[in-house]
Amino acid sequence: MQRGSTLEQLPTGVDAQRAAIESAQKALGSIILGKQSQIRLALSCLLARGHLLIEDLPGLGKTMLAQSLAKTLGLSFRRIQFTSDLLPADIIGVSVFRQERGEFEFQPGPVFSQLILADEVNRATPKAQSALLEAMEEHQVSVDGETRALPDPFFVVATQNPGDQIGTFPLPESQLDRFLMRVTIGYPDQESERELLAGEDRRLMLNDIEPVTDPETLLALQTSVRKQKVSDALIDYVQALVRFTRESADIEIGLSPRGAQALIAAARAHSFIEQHAGVFPDDIQAVFPSVAGHRLKPAGSTRFRSPHELCQHVLDSVAIP
Repeated sequence: MQRGSTLEQLPTGVDAQRAAIESAQKALGSIILGKQSQIRLALSCLLARGHLLIEDLPGLGKTMLAQSLAKTLGLSFRRIQFTSDLLPADIIGVSVFRQERGEFEFQPGPVFSQLILADEVNRATPKAQSALLEAMEEHQVSVDGETRALPDPFFVVATQNPGDQIGTFPLPESQLDRFLMRVTIGYPDQESERELLAGEDRRLMLNDIEPVTDPETLLALQTSVRKQKVSDALIDYVQALVRFTRESADIEIGLSPRGAQALIAAARAHSFIEQHAGVFPDDIQAVFPSVAGHRLKPAGSTRFRSPHELCQHVLDSVAIP
Protein backbone atom coordinates (compact mmCIF):
# COMPACT_ATOMS: atom_id res chain seq x y z
CA MET A 1 0.00 0.00 0.00
CA GLN A 2 1.73 3.14 -1.20
CA ARG A 3 0.99 6.74 -0.28
CA GLY A 4 -0.53 8.89 -3.00
CA SER A 5 1.42 11.79 -4.44
CA THR A 6 -1.16 14.39 -3.36
CA LEU A 7 -3.45 14.68 -0.37
CA GLU A 8 -7.20 14.42 -0.80
CA GLN A 9 -9.28 17.57 -0.36
CA LEU A 10 -9.63 18.10 3.38
CA PRO A 11 -13.05 18.70 4.94
CA THR A 12 -14.02 22.27 5.81
CA GLY A 13 -12.63 23.30 9.15
CA VAL A 14 -9.88 20.70 9.30
CA ASP A 15 -7.24 23.17 8.12
CA ALA A 16 -7.99 25.39 11.11
CA GLN A 17 -7.86 22.40 13.44
CA ARG A 18 -4.51 21.30 12.09
CA ALA A 19 -3.21 24.86 12.45
CA ALA A 20 -4.11 24.62 16.14
CA ILE A 21 -2.18 21.36 16.40
CA GLU A 22 0.84 22.95 14.72
CA SER A 23 0.64 25.81 17.22
CA ALA A 24 0.46 23.32 20.07
CA GLN A 25 3.55 21.49 18.80
CA LYS A 26 5.44 24.77 18.51
CA ALA A 27 4.46 25.85 22.03
CA LEU A 28 5.36 22.48 23.52
CA GLY A 29 8.64 22.45 21.60
CA SER A 30 9.64 25.76 23.18
CA ILE A 31 9.40 24.12 26.62
CA ILE A 32 10.48 20.52 25.92
CA LEU A 33 13.54 21.10 23.76
CA GLY A 34 14.63 18.69 21.05
CA LYS A 35 11.84 16.18 21.64
CA GLN A 36 9.51 16.70 18.69
CA SER A 37 8.88 12.97 18.28
CA GLN A 38 7.80 12.59 21.92
CA ILE A 39 5.61 15.71 21.65
CA ARG A 40 3.95 14.34 18.52
CA LEU A 41 3.29 11.01 20.23
CA ALA A 42 1.86 12.69 23.34
CA LEU A 43 -0.51 14.80 21.25
CA SER A 44 -1.47 11.71 19.24
CA CYS A 45 -2.38 9.93 22.46
CA LEU A 46 -4.66 12.73 23.66
CA LEU A 47 -6.26 13.26 20.26
CA ALA A 48 -7.07 9.53 20.23
CA ARG A 49 -8.84 9.95 23.60
CA GLY A 50 -6.19 7.86 25.32
CA HIS A 51 -4.21 8.06 28.54
CA LEU A 52 -0.45 8.58 28.49
CA LEU A 53 2.30 6.97 30.56
CA ILE A 54 5.67 8.75 30.57
CA GLU A 55 8.46 6.55 31.90
CA ASP A 56 12.00 7.74 32.44
CA LEU A 57 14.62 8.66 34.98
CA PRO A 58 14.04 11.61 37.31
CA GLY A 59 14.92 15.06 35.97
CA LEU A 60 14.24 14.48 32.27
CA GLY A 61 11.06 16.55 31.97
CA LYS A 62 8.22 14.08 32.54
CA THR A 63 6.23 16.39 34.81
CA MET A 64 7.02 19.41 32.66
CA LEU A 65 5.60 17.69 29.58
CA ALA A 66 2.34 16.90 31.39
CA GLN A 67 1.98 20.46 32.68
CA SER A 68 2.77 21.86 29.24
CA LEU A 69 0.10 19.68 27.62
CA ALA A 70 -2.56 20.94 30.02
CA LYS A 71 -1.57 24.58 29.59
CA THR A 72 -1.27 24.42 25.82
CA LEU A 73 -4.59 22.62 25.32
CA GLY A 74 -6.49 24.85 27.75
CA LEU A 75 -7.52 22.03 30.11
CA SER A 76 -8.23 22.19 33.83
CA PHE A 77 -5.30 20.52 35.57
CA ARG A 78 -4.64 18.80 38.88
CA ARG A 79 -1.48 17.07 40.03
CA ILE A 80 -1.58 14.05 42.35
CA GLN A 81 1.73 13.12 43.93
CA PHE A 82 1.64 9.35 44.30
CA THR A 83 3.33 8.20 47.52
CA SER A 84 3.30 5.01 49.56
CA ASP A 85 0.70 6.42 51.98
CA LEU A 86 -1.72 7.69 49.32
CA LEU A 87 -5.30 6.44 49.76
CA PRO A 88 -8.02 5.99 47.09
CA ALA A 89 -10.09 8.71 48.79
CA ASP A 90 -7.21 11.14 48.24
CA ILE A 91 -7.77 10.64 44.50
CA ILE A 92 -11.53 10.19 44.13
CA GLY A 93 -12.87 12.26 47.02
CA VAL A 94 -14.82 11.60 50.19
CA SER A 95 -18.27 12.22 51.68
CA VAL A 96 -18.22 14.63 54.62
CA PHE A 97 -21.04 14.87 57.16
CA ARG A 98 -22.47 18.39 57.40
CA GLN A 99 -23.89 18.66 60.90
CA GLU A 100 -25.87 21.82 60.16
CA ARG A 101 -27.82 20.03 57.43
CA GLY A 102 -27.72 16.57 58.96
CA GLU A 103 -26.51 14.95 55.74
CA PHE A 104 -23.38 13.86 53.92
CA GLU A 105 -21.90 16.01 51.19
CA PHE A 106 -19.47 14.67 48.62
CA GLN A 107 -16.20 16.55 48.31
CA PRO A 108 -14.73 15.78 44.86
CA GLY A 109 -11.11 14.71 44.72
CA PRO A 110 -8.53 15.89 42.19
CA VAL A 111 -9.65 13.24 39.69
CA PHE A 112 -12.52 15.58 38.75
CA SER A 113 -10.35 17.61 36.35
CA GLN A 114 -9.84 17.41 32.61
CA LEU A 115 -6.17 16.46 32.81
CA ILE A 116 -4.78 14.59 35.78
CA LEU A 117 -1.06 14.27 36.37
CA ALA A 118 -0.46 11.07 38.33
CA ASP A 119 3.10 11.89 39.28
CA GLU A 120 5.39 8.92 40.02
CA VAL A 121 2.38 6.60 39.83
CA ASN A 122 4.44 3.51 40.62
CA ARG A 123 5.48 4.84 44.04
CA ALA A 124 1.96 4.30 45.38
CA THR A 125 0.62 0.97 46.58
CA PRO A 126 -1.46 -1.20 44.22
CA LYS A 127 -4.60 -0.22 46.19
CA ALA A 128 -4.05 3.46 45.44
CA GLN A 129 -3.08 2.73 41.83
CA SER A 130 -6.32 0.81 41.32
CA ALA A 131 -8.37 3.89 42.24
CA LEU A 132 -7.70 5.16 38.72
CA LEU A 133 -8.90 2.03 36.91
CA GLU A 134 -12.60 2.89 36.65
CA ALA A 135 -11.85 6.53 35.94
CA MET A 136 -9.51 5.69 33.06
CA GLU A 137 -11.75 3.04 31.49
CA GLU A 138 -15.26 4.39 32.07
CA HIS A 139 -14.62 8.13 32.63
CA GLN A 140 -16.58 7.85 35.87
CA VAL A 141 -16.04 6.94 39.50
CA SER A 142 -18.26 5.15 42.00
CA VAL A 143 -18.44 6.56 45.52
CA ASP A 144 -20.86 5.45 48.27
CA GLY A 145 -22.90 3.48 45.75
CA GLU A 146 -23.31 6.45 43.40
CA THR A 147 -21.72 6.82 39.97
CA ARG A 148 -20.30 10.25 39.19
CA ALA A 149 -19.28 11.29 35.70
CA LEU A 150 -15.88 12.85 35.07
CA PRO A 151 -15.28 15.88 32.84
CA ASP A 152 -15.14 15.53 29.07
CA PRO A 153 -12.46 15.52 27.81
CA PHE A 154 -10.69 13.55 30.52
CA PHE A 155 -7.08 12.40 30.41
CA VAL A 156 -4.65 10.79 32.80
CA VAL A 157 -0.99 11.55 32.18
CA ALA A 158 1.07 9.42 34.54
CA THR A 159 4.79 9.57 35.12
CA GLN A 160 6.74 6.55 36.22
CA ASN A 161 10.28 5.88 37.30
CA PRO A 162 12.00 2.76 35.94
CA GLY A 163 10.93 -0.37 37.82
CA ASP A 164 14.38 -1.02 39.25
CA GLN A 165 14.32 2.25 41.21
CA ILE A 166 14.02 1.95 45.00
CA GLY A 167 10.50 2.24 46.42
CA THR A 168 8.48 1.42 43.31
CA PHE A 169 5.47 -0.89 42.89
CA PRO A 170 5.24 -2.21 39.31
CA LEU A 171 1.94 -1.44 37.59
CA PRO A 172 -0.08 -4.61 36.93
CA GLU A 173 -0.96 -5.57 33.35
CA SER A 174 -4.58 -4.45 33.81
CA GLN A 175 -3.40 -0.96 34.78
CA LEU A 176 -0.80 -0.74 32.02
CA ASP A 177 -3.41 -1.69 29.45
CA ARG A 178 -5.46 1.40 30.39
CA PHE A 179 -2.69 3.57 28.97
CA LEU A 180 -3.02 3.96 25.23
CA MET A 181 0.65 4.84 24.90
CA ARG A 182 3.87 4.80 26.88
CA VAL A 183 6.68 7.15 25.89
CA THR A 184 10.16 7.85 27.15
CA ILE A 185 11.84 11.24 26.91
CA GLY A 186 15.54 10.47 27.21
CA TYR A 187 18.48 12.81 27.55
CA PRO A 188 18.51 15.94 25.34
CA ASP A 189 20.96 16.27 22.49
CA GLN A 190 23.95 18.53 23.03
CA GLU A 191 22.48 21.54 21.22
CA SER A 192 19.16 21.35 23.09
CA GLU A 193 20.88 20.89 26.43
CA ARG A 194 23.06 23.92 25.82
CA GLU A 195 19.99 26.01 25.01
CA LEU A 196 18.35 24.68 28.16
CA LEU A 197 21.33 25.63 30.32
CA ALA A 198 21.82 29.07 28.79
CA GLY A 199 18.19 30.04 28.43
CA GLU A 200 15.32 31.03 30.69
CA ASP A 201 13.90 28.68 33.30
CA ARG A 202 11.35 26.51 31.50
CA ARG A 203 8.95 26.67 34.46
CA LEU A 204 8.83 30.44 34.17
CA MET A 205 8.30 30.17 30.42
CA LEU A 206 5.40 27.79 31.03
CA ASN A 207 3.55 30.56 32.86
CA ASP A 208 3.64 32.67 29.70
CA ILE A 209 2.21 30.04 27.34
CA GLU A 210 -1.24 30.88 26.01
CA PRO A 211 -3.67 28.02 25.28
CA VAL A 212 -4.03 27.25 21.57
CA THR A 213 -7.28 25.29 22.02
CA ASP A 214 -10.09 24.93 24.52
CA PRO A 215 -11.99 21.81 25.60
CA GLU A 216 -14.68 22.27 22.91
CA THR A 217 -12.06 22.60 20.16
CA LEU A 218 -10.23 19.56 21.47
CA LEU A 219 -13.43 17.51 21.32
CA ALA A 220 -13.89 18.62 17.71
CA LEU A 221 -10.31 17.61 16.95
CA GLN A 222 -10.94 14.17 18.42
CA THR A 223 -14.01 13.79 16.20
CA SER A 224 -11.95 14.70 13.12
CA VAL A 225 -9.29 12.18 14.11
CA ARG A 226 -11.83 9.36 14.24
CA LYS A 227 -12.79 10.17 10.63
CA GLN A 228 -9.29 9.49 9.29
CA LYS A 229 -9.67 6.79 6.64
CA VAL A 230 -8.32 3.32 7.38
CA SER A 231 -8.11 1.11 4.27
CA ASP A 232 -8.59 -2.65 4.13
CA ALA A 233 -4.90 -3.05 3.26
CA LEU A 234 -3.95 -1.10 6.38
CA ILE A 235 -6.13 -3.35 8.53
CA ASP A 236 -4.42 -6.35 6.90
CA TYR A 237 -1.07 -4.88 7.97
CA VAL A 238 -2.23 -4.35 11.56
CA GLN A 239 -3.58 -7.90 11.73
CA ALA A 240 -0.27 -9.25 10.41
CA LEU A 241 1.63 -7.35 13.13
CA VAL A 242 -0.75 -8.57 15.83
CA ARG A 243 -0.57 -12.16 14.59
CA PHE A 244 3.23 -12.06 14.63
CA THR A 245 3.25 -10.90 18.28
CA ARG A 246 1.06 -13.87 19.20
CA GLU A 247 3.09 -16.47 17.31
CA SER A 248 6.68 -15.30 17.83
CA ALA A 249 8.86 -17.44 20.09
CA ASP A 250 10.35 -14.23 21.49
CA ILE A 251 7.01 -13.04 22.86
CA GLU A 252 5.12 -14.76 25.65
CA ILE A 253 2.00 -12.53 25.52
CA GLY A 254 1.08 -10.78 22.29
CA LEU A 255 -1.28 -7.95 21.51
CA SER A 256 -4.95 -8.39 22.43
CA PRO A 257 -7.83 -7.18 20.24
CA ARG A 258 -7.99 -4.08 22.45
CA GLY A 259 -4.29 -3.52 21.80
CA ALA A 260 -4.95 -3.73 18.06
CA GLN A 261 -7.75 -1.18 18.38
CA ALA A 262 -5.42 1.09 20.34
CA LEU A 263 -2.84 0.81 17.55
CA ILE A 264 -5.32 1.98 14.91
CA ALA A 265 -6.65 4.78 17.14
CA ALA A 266 -3.16 6.11 17.80
CA ALA A 267 -2.21 5.81 14.11
CA ARG A 268 -5.32 7.79 13.14
CA ALA A 269 -4.25 10.62 15.43
CA HIS A 270 -0.65 10.51 14.18
CA SER A 271 -1.92 10.58 10.60
CA PHE A 272 -4.04 13.63 11.39
CA ILE A 273 -1.12 15.47 12.97
CA GLU A 274 1.09 14.64 9.97
CA GLN A 275 -1.67 15.95 7.66
CA HIS A 276 -2.12 12.67 5.81
CA ALA A 277 -5.35 12.03 3.92
CA GLY A 278 -5.65 8.65 5.62
CA VAL A 279 -3.69 6.25 7.78
CA PHE A 280 -0.55 4.86 6.16
CA PRO A 281 1.88 2.13 7.26
CA ASP A 282 4.41 4.73 8.43
CA ASP A 283 1.78 6.05 10.88
CA ILE A 284 1.42 2.54 12.29
CA GLN A 285 5.20 2.18 12.53
CA ALA A 286 5.58 5.57 14.22
CA VAL A 287 3.20 4.73 17.08
CA PHE A 288 3.77 0.96 17.33
CA PRO A 289 6.58 1.00 19.96
CA SER A 290 4.60 3.37 22.21
CA VAL A 291 1.36 1.41 21.87
CA ALA A 292 2.76 -2.13 21.97
CA GLY A 293 5.89 -1.81 24.12
CA HIS A 294 4.09 -1.93 27.46
CA ARG A 295 1.58 -4.54 26.31
CA LEU A 296 3.96 -7.18 24.98
CA LYS A 297 5.51 -9.62 27.44
CA PRO A 298 8.82 -10.97 26.13
CA ALA A 299 9.69 -14.62 26.54
CA GLY A 300 12.14 -15.42 29.31
CA SER A 301 14.91 -16.29 26.87
CA THR A 302 14.40 -13.28 24.61
CA ARG A 303 17.49 -11.68 23.11
CA PHE A 304 16.05 -8.17 23.11
CA ARG A 305 17.25 -5.78 25.78
CA SER A 306 14.35 -3.34 25.73
CA PRO A 307 10.69 -3.09 24.68
CA HIS A 308 11.75 -0.75 21.88
CA GLU A 309 14.12 -3.36 20.43
CA LEU A 310 11.41 -6.00 20.62
CA CYS A 311 8.89 -3.74 18.87
CA GLN A 312 11.41 -2.89 16.16
CA HIS A 313 11.97 -6.62 15.62
CA VAL A 314 8.21 -7.05 15.07
CA LEU A 315 8.12 -4.18 12.57
CA ASP A 316 11.18 -5.53 10.72
CA SER A 317 9.67 -9.01 10.54
CA VAL A 318 6.30 -8.09 9.01
CA ALA A 319 6.17 -6.97 5.39
CA ILE A 320 4.22 -3.84 4.47
CA PRO A 321 1.40 -4.69 2.04
